[in-house]
Amino acid sequence: MNRFPLISGVLFLLAVTSASGQVQALAQTPPATSAAAPTPLSWQQVRDLFEKNNPTLQSDQSNVEESKAEEITAYLRPNPQLSLSSDGTQLAPYKGTWVPFLGTQAVTNFSYLHERDHKRELRLKSQQQATEIATSGHTDLDINMIFSLRSAFIGILQAKATVQMASDDLAYWDKVLEISRTRLQAGDIAQIDYDQLELQRVQYESEIESAEINLRTSKIQLLTLLNSRTRVDQFDVDGLFDFTDQLDALDSFRQTALDNRPDLKAAVQSVDQANTNYKLAVSNGSTDPTLSVWWSYNPSFNNPLDHNTLGVGISIPLRVFDRNQGEKLRTKIDIDRNQQLLTATQAQVYSDVDSAYALVDGNLTLLRPYKAKYLDEAKRVRDTVEFSYEHGGASLLDFLNAQSAYRGVQIAYVTLVGTYMTAAAQLNLAVGKDVIQ
Repeated sequence: MNRFPLISGVLFLLAVTSASGQVQALAQTPPATSAAAPTPLSWQQVRDLFEKNNPTLQSDQSNVEESKAEEITAYLRPNPQLSLSSDGTQLAPYKGTWVPFLGTQAVTNFSYLHERDHKRELRLKSQQQATEIATSGHTDLDINMIFSLRSAFIGILQAKATVQMASDDLAYWDKVLEISRTRLQAGDIAQIDYDQLELQRVQYESEIESAEINLRTSKIQLLTLLNSRTRVDQFDVDGLFDFTDQLDALDSFRQTALDNRPDLKAAVQSVDQANTNYKLAVSNGSTDPTLSVWWSYNPSFNNPLDHNTLGVGISIPLRVFDRNQGEKLRTKIDIDRNQQLLTATQAQVYSDVDSAYALVDGNLTLLRPYKAKYLDEAKRVRDTVEFSYEHGGASLLDFLNAQSAYRGVQIAYVTLVGTYMTAAAQLNLAVGKDVIQ
């Protein structure tokens, strides 16, 4: 009796005896389906997605559109007024006959307030300048958020470089362990030396895990800015993780900042709007006449041909008291206030540019010798000590110290490149445009 019932879908194993007597098990299994690797996004693609999908940026753009809509309101004309009135209706009988509307007088009046001294034009100009300020503010928000986006993008590149570096170190150490294992079997090294080498591998494994966590965290930060629901393992970016050795003179960055900083433009535009608002306050203090034309029908006149009357009129407010003097004073003070803010913004521009330039220049000073000398020197020392150790010319401690120094130089270089790229992004922020890619 068969003790193993047939089950639908069971994989059938065929035992095949090879020529050497070994038994090979062949399993009829479906091929494993691996998830397709995500297509890495470039910096420009990430930036385009950010400007398209970020909700904070989109909501701020609505403020600009609202300001444009208010330009329509600012340029509206006063509506004319039409009034109708009647009087003189007699409800008593006239000569024994009921004629209720015999003596009714009808008056129609049409009036229009005429705004003088370019009030409408000044209101429109002030609102247009407010739209320009809102646009500059939106551009400033965009540049500041681009800096955050760039920092997250650089964080991913730095994390990927760290993962690659740790993986290379682990692969290198596995080769060292393989050679050391052969030497142990041959009695060339002691068991304690091999154990120390094997324990060192744990540190490389920990570094890879930490780097993977940092990479995942950086991706989450970037996906948040992109307002994307893409899974982390299905998202990747790619870009150059390196530094540019050349740096222009400080004065050129200062001039570029003065020409492009949106917050500085907004400060200049605020001064212009303050001057316009003062002119509007003076204009609002002028009197606006009301022009009117009226027609009346009066049946009480003795002349039957004189029942219809047409007339015109003008109403002029008397400026006994200047009710706009407070607004004139306020807008005049506001001009001085915005000029002081402009001066403060200019000082801040110089400070931002100088500070960011110093960071970039300082990082370049540290990076140049790393790339020109320290990286190759650390590798050469490690390889030399490794060769000596494998041939009995150096102690295990010397080899571990050389490997630790090599890894320290590697980590310092990757960290410096990431710091440089972040400082370059900060210089772009300070200048108001991308001057360093």
